[in-house]
Amino acid sequence: MNNDTYNIITAKSEGLYKEKGSKFIALALPVQSEDDVKEALLQIRKKYFDARHHCYAWVLGSDQSLFRANDDGEPSGSAGKPILNQIYSANLTNILVVVIRYFGGIKLGVSGLVNAYKTASREALASAPREERTVDNYYLVKFAYPLMNDVQRVLREENLSPLASRFELDCEIEFKCRISLSDNVLDKFKKIYGVEIKFLKTA
Repeated sequence: MNNDTYNIITAKSEGLYKEKGSKFIALALPVQSEDDVKEALLQIRKKYFDARHHCYAWVLGSDQSLFRANDDGEPSGSAGKPILNQIYSANLTNILVVVIRYFGGIKLGVSGLVNAYKTASREALASAPREERTVDNYYLVKFAYPLMNDVQRVLREENLSPLASRFELDCEIEFKCRISLSDNVLDKFKKIYGVEIKFLKTA
């Protein structure tokens, strides 16, 4: 991923793979937190309660720093890891992929399982609607009312929309801008005498 962009899916999607009587149903879902993951897994296990396995992988964070893979009883490394690798191959984050297996009575072997979980996951991800998001820095700019025009000019030039504002004798505007543009925006504000700018967070 680029240093200040990341890719997500915007809606649930499905994939299907069949092999020797076994059926592998892949579900890809957008998630924002580990709590979202837990709730989604709970609902999926309820709906597909009669399936043999519910294997999954998830990735969270704009930098893909949080992740987990689970084989749910399949041979180690044969399910969760192939699912996770498909998420990485698709360059996605804030996503959960669950592959539900209905056993068909014939064992597939580790290589067969790897291929099945990989293929089902890839099918689900290929049909998922995607969107690129930016990683943004959030700032609060403080200034006296007479500087309003100068501050608004910078916001217009940089195509920045206020997230919150307070206009009195002492004014405040909260805004966000993508990380790669932050230095340029800060330089412009620093050239306006009397403006104070405070970093709030990165998200």
